[in-house]
Amino acid sequence: MRISIIGAGNVGKALAQAFIRQGEEVFFGVPNPEKYQSAAAALGPMAALGTVEQAVAASEVVILAVPFAATEAIARSVSDWQGKVLVDATNPLAAGLAGLTVGTTTSAAEQLARWAPTAKVVKAFNTTGAENMADASFARGLPFMPVCGDDAQARAKVIALAALIGFDAVDLGPLSAARYVEPFAMTWIHMAFKQGLGRNFAFGILHKD
Repeated sequence: MRISIIGAGNVGKALAQAFIRQGEEVFFGVPNPEKYQSAAAALGPMAALGTVEQAVAASEVVILAVPFAATEAIARSVSDWQGKVLVDATNPLAAGLAGLTVGTTTSAAEQLARWAPTAKVVKAFNTTGAENMADASFARGLPFMPVCGDDAQARAKVIALAALIGFDAVDLGPLSAARYVEPFAMTWIHMAFKQGLGRNFAFGILHKD
């Protein structure tokens, strides 16, 4: 499978590293491809680079790894997403990591779905740091990755991708569950940065036998 990633920042590059390690091809879509040529080349021959438009056309699964503020313009720039799986890996962060700008009765993912009505929007890859997405291995178990979306088949594809790169991917059902997933991401951010725990931790699920 080829996976397109819009954005080549920390999260985009981390996910690309993880997917390429598992033998998947990655196509980066960025506004100015020439700016990211060295970063893409460093990932080897499994990584391709082009415009956002080219990246959307290249794959059936497109991951948005950009600041939330950029998502509306990207979503609206495509007149017809043709049922592609559009993965929202963003968080609507307030300035200074002071909280979220969207929540309670909606979510960033639900807003994205309104801006890209012909896409199958799935929320995932937003609840932990880039380091953990690049390498999800932990000695005591698999890190938790919640996944939600209104299309069951699209959700299943993203769950499979998250599991492929080492996560305990859990089906949270409809896209409205993003109202809980995004504040859950804020918990990780608060602990990592405000409480000084650092970035090398993740949440997991404990089961009683």
